[in-house]
Amino acid sequence: MALPTEGQNKNIAWDSFAAEIDIEIEQTEKELNEISILLEQSEGEVEKLAERNATINLHLQKILTQIDDLPSAETKIAYNAALDSQQRLVVMRSQLEKLKSEQKHLNRYFKIVLKVKQAIDEGAMDGSDNSSSQGKFAAAEMMIQAQEAERQRLSQKIHDGPAQTLSNFILQTEIALRLFEIDQSKAKEELGELKASASNTFQQVRDFIFDLRPMMLDDLGLVPTVKRYVEAYREKSAIAINLSVTGQDRRIESYLEVMIFRAMQELINYCSNQGQADQLNIQFDMGLDNARLNMEDNGKGYEENAHPEESTIGIKMIKERADMIGGSFEIESFEEGGTQFTLNVPI
Repeated sequence: MALPTEGQNKNIAWDSFAAEIDIEIEQTEKELNEISILLEQSEGEVEKLAERNATINLHLQKILTQIDDLPSAETKIAYNAALDSQQRLVVMRSQLEKLKSEQKHLNRYFKIVLKVKQAIDEGAMDGSDNSSSQGKFAAAEMMIQAQEAERQRLSQKIHDGPAQTLSNFILQTEIALRLFEIDQSKAKEELGELKASASNTFQQVRDFIFDLRPMMLDDLGLVPTVKRYVEAYREKSAIAINLSVTGQDRRIESYLEVMIFRAMQELINYCSNQGQADQLNIQFDMGLDNARLNMEDNGKGYEENAHPEESTIGIKMIKERADMIGGSFEIESFEEGGTQFTLNVPI
């Protein structure tokens, strides 16, 4: 959704904003209807695959009871058919869960947009000052978009990471169980892969929990958490990060610790992904009255019409939050490449 811009007539800008809310409601309703149709189709497909899978499994069980009397080729065909059926079922169930997750998030977003629409209508009826309301709804819209972008990111991360791996984990378990009755050495090999998969999934879940809300932040504070996060990011990415921490390591207000940490997370991801940097210098100073985060990368910088604050919701929110608490957030791009971010937070 486009925000009302400065310089336009206030009433026209407000009417334009209200009209875009109406368009957003209509578009969201359309997307919800499309997802409902896809869900119905997918549920039917999953049901058919589940029935087919059950039939094939029964056939396989009969073959296993006669395994000594049947040629190995026939056993292999039955086994491969069962494996293929299970794989199809796992994939379809995974797609179904993803659709349900998208529907849930879209419903939540739809309710929020309807509340914005209701507030606009009530403001128009009671004659509220549009110019002051305009700024409030611009901030509200930014918050909505940021929250939904974060929910979508987390949902996709769960689906592509632990959820997908666990689906494969279940399939590998079934394979190992069947192999024990056919080829025990092959079954042991499969169990070894299963163990490695379980270990990898466990680490993914730990990383995911850390990204959601590092317990270290509550227990030890900002500086140790920043150091741990940078260390972990170095290990899992190609970007070389140099971290320098100065000042007095001490606890500050919890909401400030969260704000600074989330800003650092967002900026590291921006430099690594959109900025395509392979080197990043981070300086964090905890002064007496001010915390200062300075980050400079060697990435591609940005074009004049693609300022990070204009193109990335997360970076917009850093600026918005800094302004709300009397801080500042500045971005500078260099002709030779690279971008510098500076966040100042009064503490």
